[in-house]
Amino acid sequence: MSWNSLYERSYVPYSSDNSACVVESKSGKYYAGVRIENISYPLTIPAVQAACAICLSEGEIPVRIYTEDSASEQLDYWAGEFNLEIIETNDPPVDDLEDLFQTSEEDFDALPRLKSLLDKAVAPNSDFPVSAILFTEDGYFEGVNVEVSAWTHGICAERVAISKAFAAGYTEFTRLEVHTRKGEISSPCGACRQVISELLPYHDIILHHSDGTQSEHLSLDLLPFSFKSSALKK
Repeated sequence: MSWNSLYERSYVPYSSDNSACVVESKSGKYYAGVRIENISYPLTIPAVQAACAICLSEGEIPVRIYTEDSASEQLDYWAGEFNLEIIETNDPPVDDLEDLFQTSEEDFDALPRLKSLLDKAVAPNSDFPVSAILFTEDGYFEGVNVEVSAWTHGICAERVAISKAFAAGYTEFTRLEVHTRKGEISSPCGACRQVISELLPYHDIILHHSDGTQSEHLSLDLLPFSFKSSALKK
């Protein structure tokens, strides 16, 4: 695997600035992250944030990060947060990265898995675990919310699942399912809705609520008048 093959998985229609990195966990597993831009620029997911959040969502602790650019966005924060060793290299450390794609049958029931995923959430600040499963035609990617000391650098379960998918080279999805065990309803936050409306514009969103009910929505209906502008896309 080359950096270029990872860069090509970035979603960068506004800057054309491909970015990727690889995080190594304490147990020796590797997790890739790529830059995922949003037309609402502050909602862009930097490669470093994606890789570290994916690692944490898998119950792992990051110990070092491999990058071709030591000036990568948010690198200083994440390196300081986890005392990461930064390795600048012309080649990613491994040929095959940790495979986070799960295959599933057409009638797969997501709710039991969503419930069990809540225990993997990293939510020391809010104590509000959230789980999400993002489906493709023949499988899915899992996500849980990840919180860190800087609240603004945390990332929601929906966006962790999206980050895993893009890093693995998947961009075509069928539906997204979300669950919380607390609160009145299970629902993507406004920031996630903006990201979802861009990357999954006409997709089914299934919300499994804490009271045992569920509701189904079209993604675009979750955020009427989401921000759009053809003036920004290169």
